Amino acid sequence: MSWRDGQRPLDIQRGRVEMAHGAGGRAALQLVEELFLPALDNPALRALDDGAVLDMPAGQRLVVATDGHVVSPLFFLGGDIGCLAVHGTINDVAMMGAVPLALTASFVLEEGLPLADLQRIAQSMGQAAREAGVPVVAGDTKVVQRGKGDGVFIATTGVGALPAGRRLGAALLRPGDVLLLSGPIGQHGVAVLSQRQSLGFETDLRSDTAALHGLVASLLAAVPEGAVHALRDPTRGGVAAVLHEFARSSGVGIEIDEAALPVPPVVRAACELLGLEPLQLANEGRLVAAVEPAFADAALAALRRHPLGGEAVAIGRAVADEHRFVQMRMRLGGSRLVEWPAGEALPRIC
Repeated sequence: MSWRDGQRPLDIQRGRVEMAHGAGGRAALQLVEELFLPALDNPALRALDDGAVLDMPAGQRLVVATDGHVVSPLFFLGGDIGCLAVHGTINDVAMMGAVPLALTASFVLEEGLPLADLQRIAQSMGQAAREAGVPVVAGDTKVVQRGKGDGVFIATTGVGALPAGRRLGAALLRPGDVLLLSGPIGQHGVAVLSQRQSLGFETDLRSDTAALHGLVASLLAAVPEGAVHALRDPTRGGVAAVLHEFARSSGVGIEIDEAALPVPPVVRAACELLGLEPLQLANEGRLVAAVEPAFADAALAALRRHPLGGEAVAIGRAVADEHRFVQMRMRLGGSRLVEWPAGEALPRIC
């Protein structure tokens, strides 16, 4: 007898996640084979082993990054928790200068979650992974009782290959380094917030969620090895958190220009309405690069040539400052300190 004997196919349109789907038995395997495999299919995952074997390019090192995703709502303009999980982890690997090779995914599902919603999320992950060329090669599913999980949480791990001799990191910034931003900020944060009914505002702004490894490859290929000192994607805490991480790790100060910051009008309006700081809003398709001044123009041009960096700008530079202050020069003169995000003004954003 096969495990399928007596087992009806999943009713994805009307069915819901049950505790049995996380128990490791027939129902769990059915969920994998009928819902996850069609959405995420690739040879490594199809084997349904406990892990996947990956080939590493000769002489290169392994980069590993892990991330958790707890977005509310699960679906928003421009994306959902599924594609966000893929993009976010690919980007973490890419910010190290590595070429992403593969992902793993762990799903914590709440009992009662509609299978149609889960299928939509899985299909979004599969599409994002295929478009990026980075497959989901292994995974796991657990189910928690109704009321204990808020739909679905996704934890992802990404692995990538780092070329020999390449080194990127926040500790490498030096005074004079030019800070480049790949595009407008705050779109993801506002797109997600606009779907929360209690906040009372609407917008057609879409999340910027995207996989950035192609943009990073174009940037690094345009300048000599070592000219880019650090890369970060400004997710939770936004650009403000990235600048403070740069300053803290390298012992420099940071000065940015308010007039240079690309803040879309709808983002600025939402921040004024809700009392938020645009620099602290989450982004899921942007990067901040610290580049040696001699190569800043070439790096900026490379970003602008790529579809995901067409609106890239230089926003400031690193300066010698033993206090490691992050300051912003204001349009009307003078400057103010850019605060490190305190607490979590925007929970469940990515």
